[in-house]
Amino acid sequence: MKATDAEAHVIDTFTALGIAAHTDSASPDDSVEVILEPDTINLPLIVKYRSLVTDLVATQLIVGTKNKYMKATLFVVADRITAAARDVLLDHGAGYLDLRGRTAIRTRTLILDTDITPIQGRGQRSSALTGKAGIEVACAVLTQPDRTLTVRELARELGRSPSTISEILGAMRRENLIDAKNSLSGTELFWLAAHHWTSSRTHLLRLPSPGDATEQRPLRLGLDSPDTQPGWALTDAAAAAVYGASVAFRADQRLDFFVPDQTVVRRAVTLLGAAETAATAQASVRVAPVPAVAQQRIELDTNTLEWPLAHPVFVALDLAQDADRGREILGTWTPDGWTRVW
Repeated sequence: MKATDAEAHVIDTFTALGIAAHTDSASPDDSVEVILEPDTINLPLIVKYRSLVTDLVATQLIVGTKNKYMKATLFVVADRITAAARDVLLDHGAGYLDLRGRTAIRTRTLILDTDITPIQGRGQRSSALTGKAGIEVACAVLTQPDRTLTVRELARELGRSPSTISEILGAMRRENLIDAKNSLSGTELFWLAAHHWTSSRTHLLRLPSPGDATEQRPLRLGLDSPDTQPGWALTDAAAAAVYGASVAFRADQRLDFFVPDQTVVRRAVTLLGAAETAATAQASVRVAPVPAVAQQRIELDTNTLEWPLAHPVFVALDLAQDADRGREILGTWTPDGWTRVW
């Protein structure tokens, strides 16, 4: 297995567990391969792959990395890790991913030990949008349809391994979703992405107060610098109306937001209250299906609402979930200043 494949397995595994993970493009000597970011913690990992890890191999890996990488945590990926080796790794503050279906890590800032879906060898990707990485790449293409995308650029931007990005782009080319330069071809990719655009909605009794510091910081509204920091992104009917789509929106209508992660959703319920029904809610929040939604927010001079908007592509993906009215709106909507991709 290539080192980039091992990194990809680590990133995909932690992402599936709800822990942000990405490659470290800033490491000058390639000493740190993966960064974990559970909540506000920054945890660099040294990823090592072996086909079989016994307690002796685990000890050798610990000794070999202890003095060389003082600020990073050893994380071993293997086709098989013995029970004794697992204990050795965890006892020394390291972690592991046993591809047969188990991952664990034990550090001062993160403790995790759980079963996962067994991981098979990486063959040719059967579908371009399989897994979270697929939808992330699709969104990168859709929001930059005229750009020639390279594997390493996308890997850095998305925090994914180059091998994963290469597989996904290759599958997209085989399915004629993008051209030879990795630029968008037609509208099929948008509708395929819409099929994978899922995120559960939590209804809130009231809206947060943008001027209230006791709410703005813990809820990570991101209103100080919407163009440079992640935060709440207004979507659905309200955002579509601001962008000029033919959609009815009342001043007292519920506002729908994408937020950076599940921690924000939990804090929003605590601070703002949970509404029993959609009819009694003033707002709803959903974890963004891809990080770019909360990171690439838009401010318009014509926006009479006080909230930054989700990118038009993400708003369109929301509208596409309504097979009747939503798709009817998309049929006549071309947002001013952006390329229509549906």
